[in-house]
Amino acid sequence: MKAVVADRASRTGVGACIISLALLVTIGSADLSAQRGAPPPAAPASDPAQALAETLTAACRHDEAAFASHLTSDNAEAYRALAQDQRAALLKRLVLLEDPGKPLLSELEGHTVVRCEAGGLVAEMRLGATEVRENLAFVPVDVPEGADTQSVRFGLVRESGQWKLVSVGLLLLDIPAMQKQWKEFDLQARERNAIGVLRKIATALKSYQSAYGNLPETLEELGPPAHDGASPEAAGLVDSDLAGGLAGEPVGGYRFRYAIVPASGEENQSERNRGSGFLLAATPVVYGTDGRRSFFLDSSGALRGADKNGAVATADDPPVESEEQR
Repeated sequence: MKAVVADRASRTGVGACIISLALLVTIGSADLSAQRGAPPPAAPASDPAQALAETLTAACRHDEAAFASHLTSDNAEAYRALAQDQRAALLKRLVLLEDPGKPLLSELEGHTVVRCEAGGLVAEMRLGATEVRENLAFVPVDVPEGADTQSVRFGLVRESGQWKLVSVGLLLLDIPAMQKQWKEFDLQARERNAIGVLRKIATALKSYQSAYGNLPETLEELGPPAHDGASPEAAGLVDSDLAGGLAGEPVGGYRFRYAIVPASGEENQSERNRGSGFLLAATPVVYGTDGRRSFFLDSSGALRGADKNGAVATADDPPVESEEQR
């Protein structure tokens, strides 16, 4: 499905909308603890086209409760369990408008037309003749694109006497499966973030050693000074958010450990301090939720890690390819 957008030079076709919906399963936020609430009871739609028009109207308004009432029971429960930004993202994909809009229903040659206006942009969807097969129904939707018209077919299923949205084009609307994939994406994002934090700490440790001639006794000493300028006790090498985590609180679902590796073979204490190395480790606070892999980084920059069931990673674990930018 594609929105007709005023004053927009580039236009996205029907296939792009379906792809956007499919890609939605890989987009997300790190928190899946949504507020639950029972939607108001929906009046039974007299036919599938009416039910689809009401569904698109709810999506246009970003009315999450009303939209959920037009989903099958499993999808509705899973939809309400999503984080708010993920619930809103799904509605945006349906009408391809970022902001809540004003819906307008009209008739064209005996068929319903749904228009959604938001921020000067307009999405228009023309519903065609419904095809009913027992408890399944298919409603074609035409979207005018200048001189062309794009089409997509919505699928609905009869549940408890009401028509519920079940597919968009070739994409089966399986929100429980989408929810699992979102959770997996968030877990992987937290793992990538933990790797990035390890890299930041390592850089800060090397800067500290260069500036003060030795490594700090604790990671907390890398944090920002309270009032005066930088000092060995508060070097100002990491921001306050990260410093709070290094003082003992988790950072992005991970806990971080630090150890100094004394240099050997140097007679001069100053040289030993400057030659000392360090070991860093990151472990998920809640294994399987905050992350699965534990990570290990030494002063040479070698990153290692593995699924340790929440245990600390070591230098014996396999190398980890850099993933911060993935």
